[in-house]
Amino acid sequence: MNYLTIDSPVGVLTLFANKECLISVQFKANKNNTSSPILEKTQLQLQEYFMGKRKIFSIPLGPKGTKFQATVWRLLLKIPIGKTKTYGELAKECGSFPRAIGHACKFNPIPIIIPCHRVIKKNKDLGGYSGGNGKKTKRDLLLMEGYKALENF
Repeated sequence: MNYLTIDSPVGVLTLFANKECLISVQFKANKNNTSSPILEKTQLQLQEYFMGKRKIFSIPLGPKGTKFQATVWRLLLKIPIGKTKTYGELAKECGSFPRAIGHACKFNPIPIIIPCHRVIKKNKDLGGYSGGNGKKTKRDLLLMEGYKALENF
């Protein structure tokens, strides 16, 4: 496994990849980098994203999780930049419950790229976020993406 630590507007990120795909993005630093072409491509695309120049990532992804989690993560990839969906809306799409959607989001191994930060509560509250500085990081990502309904948060 290779990894690369990068700085971002939402904190230090460490990217992890095997030979075929990106498998994890973590809000932490590692000391010794062992980069790869996939990690370098991911770094470039994240830089473009944070500068507002990229709306869709084109990186091979290999998140590990249950069949249900994988279903939820595929739905997250369909939420466009600057938009959100509620936990309830996603639950209806996959025949589940909002709490189960939140659980799948919590265990998303590739945050930002698989945009679990775009999932909010029905009352427009942001809900939780397990990466970075929690709700503040989620809010920062949504603001950066141009999400307009954050005046109360």
